[in-house]
Amino acid sequence: MGPESLLQPQQHKAKICMWKYLDVHSMDLIEQTQTTNELKSLLSELLNLQDFQSNPRSAILLDLYFYSVQFCRKQRFNREQTSAFVSIVRDTHEACVETPLPNVEECYNYFTELVFCHSIRRPPFSIDLFSQDQLVLITDYIINTYFRHFKLYKYAFTPQVRLDVSFTYIGMPEPKEEAEPAESTETPLSPLQEETEEATPAQEDPTAILREYISAQLNQELAQLRLLVEQRLRTTEEQFNCKLLQLEKGISSSKGPSKGKKK
Repeated sequence: MGPESLLQPQQHKAKICMWKYLDVHSMDLIEQTQTTNELKSLLSELLNLQDFQSNPRSAILLDLYFYSVQFCRKQRFNREQTSAFVSIVRDTHEACVETPLPNVEECYNYFTELVFCHSIRRPPFSIDLFSQDQLVLITDYIINTYFRHFKLYKYAFTPQVRLDVSFTYIGMPEPKEEAEPAESTETPLSPLQEETEEATPAQEDPTAILREYISAQLNQELAQLRLLVEQRLRTTEEQFNCKLLQLEKGISSSKGPSKGKKK
């Protein structure tokens, strides 16, 4: 995959997504399921993941949506809330895997906008579907189950990017392939001629010397570049972990007496 074909991280605009993937009839069917196998089988049909037994990506997505529904059941969400929550999870995931480039910050901002879009009454742009307590529970759940495994989802759903570097030396002839040695038909040299040739120093090819110098310089630059990239990756990971810790502290401090959930 070339650099020109890589999609850059995008800023997505949050919209109301209730009934986007699971409509009223789908939610009725989900409420009728009793066992894990029944629910997984139904979700695979409703979300076009019928190949989950042979396709690892479909299996990962099916688990993601299955546990999302289980979370909604545990929190006693109604049909509208469950449909909206599954849509938020799916839209967040699709934003995550749309590019192999790092976009955790863009995805988290999009997720928070989606949640607020369903927590504040401001029609037609947003609705008050989730209460403040439910907002805290949803954010806590997504951070611990999705964003903590963000890199794993990236690895599983995006192509790996490999950089191949080739060099062309301007003003220098292309290296010629060496011909196979032919059978010698030359007249043997006399002892005097052999001594003369041994005494004459072989001239070094200036092109080979230049190539060796350029290769040494490039290897040094590539080593420094690799070290810089590793340092930036470590710094980014540390910053992301700090953000997660701050969010967890904020969630813990925000949790108070339950104000009741909407039915």
